[in-house]
Amino acid sequence: IVHQPRQPPPPRASSLVIMSDQPRRRRTFRKFSYRGYDLDALLGLSPKEVVELLPARPRRRMGRGLGKKASYLIKKLREAKKAAGAEKPECVNTHLRNMLVVPEMIGSVVGVYYGKGFTPVEIKAAMVGHYLGEFSISYRPVRHGRPGIGATHSSRFIPLK
Repeated sequence: IVHQPRQPPPPRASSLVIMSDQPRRRRTFRKFSYRGYDLDALLGLSPKEVVELLPARPRRRMGRGLGKKASYLIKKLREAKKAAGAEKPECVNTHLRNMLVVPEMIGSVVGVYYGKGFTPVEIKAAMVGHYLGEFSISYRPVRHGRPGIGATHSSRFIPLK
């Protein structure tokens, strides 16, 4: 057996000298793309081309038509965006939790009904193909660890005052 000379360990981070003559690289953000299309290309697609990009369930829904209510919502969002100009558009309230997010809605603010009021949801590019109801929780999450009266047998003997 031939023994090789042992390699010295790599220098530790504390012993490295940081080169200050090189400018620090700025962090680059990941460019958005939906199924290979960037945001500008996605907005330029026709509705039929957008339908082909969607997963099966939304594709079936769009193929069968969105309907009057959904078309009216898109019309209202268009009007709100046009009226706003450069700043953030006005919130458009809707009960349509089953409305699909389409590329035309990106940048709009939609108030999604949760059973009691409306949750304002700003539509972002990553939401395309999802339903509006996914972004507005319709129940209050359970808070465990606080037993009430009648939760256990011993709680029967607590005076109510």
